[in-house]
Amino acid sequence: MPQLAFQKSPRPGRRPGPSSPRGRQPEGEGSPWPALVGFVGLCLLVGATAAAFNGQAMQAWYETLTRPPGTPPNWVFGPVWAVLHTMIGTSAWLVWARAPEGRRKRSALLLWGWQLLLNAAWSPAYFGMQSPAAGLVVIVPLLGMIGLTIAAFARLHRGAAALLVPYLCWTGYATYLNAGFWWLNR
Repeated sequence: MPQLAFQKSPRPGRRPGPSSPRGRQPEGEGSPWPALVGFVGLCLLVGATAAAFNGQAMQAWYETLTRPPGTPPNWVFGPVWAVLHTMIGTSAWLVWARAPEGRRKRSALLLWGWQLLLNAAWSPAYFGMQSPAAGLVVIVPLLGMIGLTIAAFARLHRGAAALLVPYLCWTGYATYLNAGFWWLNR
């Protein structure tokens, strides 16, 4: 099909025409939906694992701690993290499914993986070890890694980067709470 002057060139590896409008895979490629379920499912699994640590420690240890100002009720954390983990998974999927192949994409998804690993490590450090100090050792680098992931995703897919902004904000708030618990309960 001839390219008209006002039409955008197709991305490398994509065929122009009705088989590959924005947001759809070209003919011959598998559906992107199983990958979305995989990315979101992995993030929700991280959240469920964290909840296992939190549930046991909440009743015994956490309830005895002096709380910093602005600490929300315990029931808030589960729903907030469920939404955030869904957004984190969707964000990675958007980069995986829609960004052009190459070093930037691989690097961005690697950063995403590292931040998810730190996310998974926080509950065992904080609740499992019953140590706000250990939680700080994990959450401060997590905050930085989320920022780096957002910057890397923004170069590839603005929507994917935007989905991580609430996560960055909530983790900043969680860092304040973690530091407050450490300070007040030394």
